[in-house]
Amino acid sequence: MTRLQQELQRLYLPPGTAPAEAGPWPLVGADGRMRAMVLELHSPADWAALSQVWQGVQADLDLPAPAIAVSGRDGYQLWFALEAPVPVAQAAAFLEALRQRYLGSVKPWRLHRLPATDGGDQPAWHPAAVPAPQADDEHWSAFVAPDLAPVFADTPWLDTPPNPDGQASLLAPLRCATAAAFQRALQACGLVAEAPPPVKAATAPVMVAAPAAGVPQDPRQFLLSVMHDASVPLAQRIEAAKALLGAAAGPPRG
Repeated sequence: MTRLQQELQRLYLPPGTAPAEAGPWPLVGADGRMRAMVLELHSPADWAALSQVWQGVQADLDLPAPAIAVSGRDGYQLWFALEAPVPVAQAAAFLEALRQRYLGSVKPWRLHRLPATDGGDQPAWHPAAVPAPQADDEHWSAFVAPDLAPVFADTPWLDTPPNPDGQASLLAPLRCATAAAFQRALQACGLVAEAPPPVKAATAPVMVAAPAAGVPQDPRQFLLSVMHDASVPLAQRIEAAKALLGAAAGPPRG
């Protein structure tokens, strides 16, 4: 795997997926989640408008800078990377929130979002590879540096294949948004973030497999087994941890 492919895999692709040199990239994993989103402004390319999103997600939402790409046709793209995959619907809602927040005056048909919220066909979840040649083989898509992005306003493409190591160097400083940072950004955009299941009262029964008949089990060991059992719902594991803490603290002092 080349250095560029390693960077693309680190930032955007589902685990175990290798980036193709041409054709679409599958952003959605087998679990129906995705860790990359693409927002494109085209017809014409307008970096002055799209740069508001690039700057806003950093200044207002405290997210890492997305990668900037020229589409090789007539647009600019922003590539967002997440540390942990999220449901497709949540990723689509986030891009729609960015559109409303920063690009409300832009005609909707000029925006291409992956994933989309308009009920389009599922192949639209899979963006074309970057960098890659276009249909005429004379124009290339490519990732570009922020200070050079305005240069491509009239010609959002490269006339020659970009250097793979140079593309890798542009992506290397970029970071994936942590799960916590993305949840805060969702809340700042007025979206409901994924919340852990509500914690029930301490008296709620913990439903786990009972020990074999006739085999005694120490209460502390039982609670530890519940707390460490990944198959047990999170709320019940939390209750087991609380019970252990209470036992460790001992009875209240008079």
